[in-house]
Amino acid sequence: MERHPHILNASSNLLGFAFIVIGALKLTHSNAKSFGDESAWISTALFLMAILSSYWAIRRNATTVRLNIIADIGFFGGLLFLTASLLIAATSEI
Repeated sequence: MERHPHILNASSNLLGFAFIVIGALKLTHSNAKSFGDESAWISTALFLMAILSSYWAIRRNATTVRLNIIADIGFFGGLLFLTASLLIAATSEI
């Protein structure tokens, strides 16, 4: 099966962006007023899952589909939770 190293690259970049969102919410003291930081933490866990499974699939030279599906699910879930976090942060009152 064809492996997708772009999931590894994009997940790594978005993991850093999720940490920036968490830090910004912490600095503005908005983390206690909304669930924005919780959804950003969930997205970091999902991006980390995507990074690890994508790296493992590339490193093992695996022909199994399972690791690539886990990477896809983690990446897509991370995108959804990061988007939710940004929407919550944008609509929350300061």
